Amino acid sequence: MESILPFHIHSLIKLLLFLTILHHLQPEASSSGPSPLPKEALPTKSGYLQVNSTTGSAIFYTFYEAKQPATPLSQTPILIWLQGGPGCSSMIGNFYELGPWRVSSNVSVEPNPGTWNRIFGLVFIDNPIGVGFSIAASFEEIPRNQRGVAKHLFIAIKKFIKLDDSFKTRPIYVTGESYAGKYVPAFGFYALKKNAKLPVSERVNLVGVAIGNGLTDPITQVATHALNAYYSALVNDKQKTILENLQKNAVELTENRNWSEATNARSRVLDKLQEMTGLATLYDLRRLTPYQSELVAEFLANAEVKKVLGAEENIVFEACSDVVGEALQEDVMKSVRYMVDYLVKNTQVLLYQGQCDLRDSVVSNEAWMKKLKWERIGEFLEAERKVWKVNGNLAGFVQKLGSLSHVVVLGAGHLVPTDQAVNSQAMIEDWVLEKGLFANEQVISEIYSNLKGSL
Repeated sequence: MESILPFHIHSLIKLLLFLTILHHLQPEASSSGPSPLPKEALPTKSGYLQVNSTTGSAIFYTFYEAKQPATPLSQTPILIWLQGGPGCSSMIGNFYELGPWRVSSNVSVEPNPGTWNRIFGLVFIDNPIGVGFSIAASFEEIPRNQRGVAKHLFIAIKKFIKLDDSFKTRPIYVTGESYAGKYVPAFGFYALKKNAKLPVSERVNLVGVAIGNGLTDPITQVATHALNAYYSALVNDKQKTILENLQKNAVELTENRNWSEATNARSRVLDKLQEMTGLATLYDLRRLTPYQSELVAEFLANAEVKKVLGAEENIVFEACSDVVGEALQEDVMKSVRYMVDYLVKNTQVLLYQGQCDLRDSVVSNEAWMKKLKWERIGEFLEAERKVWKVNGNLAGFVQKLGSLSHVVVLGAGHLVPTDQAVNSQAMIEDWVLEKGLFANEQVISEIYSNLKGSL
C-alpha cells in the first residue's frame, strides 16, 4: 500500500539519525511462552539476500513452498510479492493479505483460506533496502529511482534462485500492489533487458508481471480523482472544481519536472479528497475504520517471531518507513508507463483493481492503460468485458486480449487479497495457468475449430 503517512521535508541529519535509531540495538521484551508463530506457519526459507557485499546492505525475504503443487517442483511457478509505499514492508502482504497465515485482531496468526501459495511457490521481499527487516548500511545507499530499485531486486532475486537447484527452471511471476505499480514494471523491464545480455543459465526466468491497484503513470492518474469522486456521489460540483484545480497544479509541476513539489501537490489532492468526503480511508470507501495493517508491526515486534523468521533481531520493525519514503520523494510522480509498453510486448501482464479503492482506483488505472503504446491496445479496448464468477458467485469482471489482462474485483478496496481472499487466489491461479477467462484466445479458437470439425 502507499504509505498513509504524508511526506515531510527532513534534514539529512535528522534522516540519518532516524535510520540509525531504526537499526540500533534496543532492548526487546523476552518471550517466556511458545512462539506466536506455530511450526506449521514457518516459511520454507527466509533470511537475507545481500545486495552489496562491501557495505552489507541486504534484502530480507520469506519463501513459502507450494502446498499442493500441480506439477513437479522444478516446473512449479514462483510468485514474488512486492509491497508499495514507497517504504512499506512486504510482511504486510505476507501476514495481512495473501500469505499462508494472517495476523488476527488478537495479534496471533490463523490460516488464510485464500493464500497464493496453494499451488505456487510464494516469496515476499522487503524492498527497497531499509524497508521492514531489510538492511540499508547508509541513507545514501537507499535507491532514489526505479532503476536503483530494480538493480537491487535483480541481484537479490538471482541470489534467491541460487538457493535451490530447482528454482533455476521454475517460471517466475513478479507481483505487487500500490507503489509496486512502479517496482514491478521496473524490475520486469530491467530483468528482460539484462537477460538479453546474459547466457541462458544466468537469466531470471520471468514469465509475467501482475499489478494490483497500482500507481504507475502518476500524471495521468492524479487527474482522475475529481471526476471519480463526483460520479461516485462523494463530492458536489463546487468541490469537484476545487479538486480539479489542485490536480491541475500537480500535473503542471510534474510537466515542469519539479518532482518534489509535484509529489507534495498530489498529496494535497488526496488530503483534500479525504477532508471533503469524511471517509475513514481512501483505500476503501466502504470502510468505517481503516485497514488494520498495524497488527503486522505489533506481531513482528516479538523477539521470538523475529528469531524464527531469521530477521536481524536488532531491527525495530516498522510497517512503513518514512526514511525510505523520503529517499524516493522525487520518484513519486515519475511515470513508468513506458516500461509496461515494453513488458506487454514481451511477457504476460495482469492489471487488477479493487472496485472500492479511491486512491489508486479502477478509473485512474483505466486512464493510463488507454495510453499504452502497444499495437493491440485498440483491439484490447474493444474486447469483451466478461462477467467473472468464483464458485458460482459474482467476483468481478475480466477483460483480456493477448498478453494483457485487466480485472475489476468486486467487494474489494486497495488491499484486494485482504478483502477477497478466495477470489484473489482464483484470479492469480487462473491467470498464471491461463485457465477460464484468462485462457489464450488462440487456444480457445483452435479448440472451437476442432470441435466444429468433428461435428
